Amino acid sequence: MKVEQKGHITIIKDTQGNLYSFLEKVTHEHNSYKNQNLILDITSDKNVSIKDIKLFSDLSKTHKKGKKSFVIVTEEIDFSDVPEKLIVVPTLLEAFDIIDMEEIERDLGF
Repeated sequence: MKVEQKGHITIIKDTQGNLYSFLEKVTHEHNSYKNQNLILDITSDKNVSIKDIKLFSDLSKTHKKGKKSFVIVTEEIDFSDVPEKLIVVPTLLEAFDIIDMEEIERDLGF
């Protein structure tokens, strides 16, 4: 797991290719990141399924309660199958764009 800080955003990259242990680590250390917008980069895992992505639902819900963004980056899924409550994008650039838009929406009171 590699953690990188860019301003008000924390990027957590899975370096092991094991989605379950990655989710466990991020969930366990969530208090360290709860005041930051989060990008979870799981592009290293080439066998990600929608079922795997759905495992992040509880963590996403918990994180969003704190009025912070939670975005998952992966290239390996059909994005039309992603549940609406999760934000999943294919690139880090799109993840940054989503967070910027959500920050603007929060500033405007939406």
